[in-house]
Amino acid sequence: MSIIQLLPENYGFVFAGLFSTILANFSLTVIVIKARKKYGIKYPTLYATAQDIDEKGGKCKNQADVDAYNSAQRCHQQTSENIATIQLCGALNGLLFPRFAGACLMLYSVGRFLYGRGYASKGPEGRRLGGGISHLGDIPLYLCCAYSAAVLAGYISY
Repeated sequence: MSIIQLLPENYGFVFAGLFSTILANFSLTVIVIKARKKYGIKYPTLYATAQDIDEKGGKCKNQADVDAYNSAQRCHQQTSENIATIQLCGALNGLLFPRFAGACLMLYSVGRFLYGRGYASKGPEGRRLGGGISHLGDIPLYLCCAYSAAVLAGYISY
């Protein structure tokens, strides 16, 4: 018996959702790479500070540039802090509810893409739309974990 035969029908939706999270994360990585080049923030510096400002010849000329770089970095960092939990919830919930889990992962990914674009271009205020859409994907996955635990523990029937 192959591993594919062991997976539930429609589990491909989960794989598609997981792949979408990889693409969303990659898009945020690109945003940070572009910001590093634009503002001259070198590795391993994670966040820019006033010490990175060089009004005469540097790329980071003022506090607004520091804030713009930090917004780009923060949108990726916030996603990095949570993406493993989202992916795990999606993969596990997908064993019982593959279409639901795949859809939630996709929704989360679209939200993270919009979150990153908004945060990087407009600062913290620009993250609202994408953050809201992301939560339409992640909160249901969290709640589904609790429901799936109750089903698998025998507290409620499936």
